[in-house]
Amino acid sequence: MAASAAPQAVVLGFLLLAGLAAAQRGTTPAAAAPAPDPGCNGIQLTYNFQGRTKIRPFVSDRNKQPYAFRANATVLNSGTRPLKSWAILVEFAHGEILVGVDGAVLTGSGELPYNTTEDAGNATSFSGYPQTELLTPIATAGDLSQIQASVGIVGTLFAGPGPFVPLPTKLSLDNPDYRCPAARNVTAGILSTCCVLTPAAEANATVIDANATDPTKNFLTRGTGDLVITYDVLQAYPSSYLALVTLENNAKLGRLDNWRLSWEWRRGEFIYSMKGAHTSEVDTSGCIYGAQGQYYQSLDFSQVLNCDRKPVILDLPLSRYNDTQIGKIDNCCRNGTILPKSMDEKQSKSAFQMQVFKMPPDLNRTKLFPPANFKIAGASSLNPDYTCGQPVRVSPTAFPDPSGLDSTTLAMATWQVVCNIIRTKGAKPKCCVTFSAYYNDSVIPCNTCACGCPANRRGPTCSTTAQSMLLPPEALLVPFDNRTQKAMAWAELKHYNVPRPMPCGDFCGVSINWHVSTDYNKGWSARVTLFNWEDVDMANWFAAIVMDKAYDGFEKAYSFNATAVGKNTIFMQGLEGLNYLVKQTNISGSDYLVPGKQQSVLSFTKKLTPGIDVVAGDGFPTKVFFNGDECAMPQRIPMSSGFRTRLSSAFALLLVLAASAFLLLQQ
Repeated sequence: MAASAAPQAVVLGFLLLAGLAAAQRGTTPAAAAPAPDPGCNGIQLTYNFQGRTKIRPFVSDRNKQPYAFRANATVLNSGTRPLKSWAILVEFAHGEILVGVDGAVLTGSGELPYNTTEDAGNATSFSGYPQTELLTPIATAGDLSQIQASVGIVGTLFAGPGPFVPLPTKLSLDNPDYRCPAARNVTAGILSTCCVLTPAAEANATVIDANATDPTKNFLTRGTGDLVITYDVLQAYPSSYLALVTLENNAKLGRLDNWRLSWEWRRGEFIYSMKGAHTSEVDTSGCIYGAQGQYYQSLDFSQVLNCDRKPVILDLPLSRYNDTQIGKIDNCCRNGTILPKSMDEKQSKSAFQMQVFKMPPDLNRTKLFPPANFKIAGASSLNPDYTCGQPVRVSPTAFPDPSGLDSTTLAMATWQVVCNIIRTKGAKPKCCVTFSAYYNDSVIPCNTCACGCPANRRGPTCSTTAQSMLLPPEALLVPFDNRTQKAMAWAELKHYNVPRPMPCGDFCGVSINWHVSTDYNKGWSARVTLFNWEDVDMANWFAAIVMDKAYDGFEKAYSFNATAVGKNTIFMQGLEGLNYLVKQTNISGSDYLVPGKQQSVLSFTKKLTPGIDVVAGDGFPTKVFFNGDECAMPQRIPMSSGFRTRLSSAFALLLVLAASAFLLLQQ
């Protein structure tokens, strides 16, 4: 702790000199540091605006003028419980763009420069690093280096001229166990609030020894998320350590193909060797010409694997599993495929080991710091996007004895990173659904621009808003660019209106057709067909169908493995040896690419779903997922006398006459 206090003192001194220089230029002066609140017996948060300087471009609107600013946020533990893995929320209000953060990292692993308005939304979260834990005053005799952390912030904001001071609107702990009242102004440039435990957290808390300083006790509870990364230190030496990194998929429908994992070394570390995975680049130039080369002068850097500050890690192919040099690690070497547990629990994990070299001042076997800013992504366009938190120290992982003895071996230290699936604002689906039925000749295709339309599309102009045209069934096997003639001929045959200009395509890599095949007194059946329009094969695919009214009547699938998994969801995957959805290919006699496809019939009974009306819409899914991605659904369903837009039943009754008139106009 003392070693980290010296750099902080230097930074604070530099900021003070910068504030004095800014004052001499007539800019907003730096505010004095606040005295501790004598009434705060919890966690005191303080935001100290240290000054700003007008920068170019100079604009006529004074309220939109950019300024360079400096600020400092302080977290002080004045309570009786240690604050572990602390994080603070700052709600900026003047379009702040952060370009430098010291003493903390962005909780969501964001990259600098960081737009607090577009990237963070309502509030920006800062997680302590490397000082992640704040002890109590009682346990440390009030040692500020152990009970207080400081975050230096440098950035750009947009505001009017002084004497107005552009402060955040909110300051709080990013911890549900604490309640933080509205921050108040201590001075014109300082905000402060005192956070205290909520009554529920205080009542449910276990007894914690306020004087405990042992870092091996009182760990935070392990978190849960769609994907959990565990960072275990198995062996530690003064200048290096051996780590096991494990990726575990907990998402019911999420998967990764050819995963790519990255993080940021914050303390000069580098990877000496790795088993079970490999880095995308083998590059040691950063070490040879950097501080690492100066310190480890006798080390043969030709044997070092990677010296990047932000390495990218890839899984090994299955063929390298038995390689004694780089393989032989449990759960490794699956070509980056991580499946959901509902599909195959054995393939829901991936792991690798690496030897990491450290740099001063961390040359002690007990001074261990994990990397920060983890990111995980899949190579497939159908893989979900993830956002990951910062590493949190948890109880050491217990490993079973490899010889079979009834004992366990604990890791020396364990951190956990929780990642969750996100849908980026404005993001489009990556798959779409078509509907058809035995009682109607036409197929309802995917929606226009269901998966987004390219901004600079070449070729004839098309409409991004016109409704997609009904198709003959055979058109489902034809790429969109080759469907025009069939769609036009079908519209002429059925007397459908043709939009001018014609609607754009769906631009989806995968489409799924749901066809109601039969409907009789005791049951009914449907056929589901998967079409792969991508240029890559899809191994170990899976799909999920949500049937709100027909779920209880599901019996079986004949060519897929299908299971009713609850919440009206039917989970499907290919049979063993047949779970490979091939890419689009040329076939003899065709002048266009034909998609790879698989299909199966699903049977349903009406015994457990009395009153079900298959033709009226109960036989169609309300949601469809493919490889974890939710597909775009049609806005119409086939009817025995035409098509019906999906509406609530009450609203549909009110609009039945209007809908009939609309169908007459189409015909």
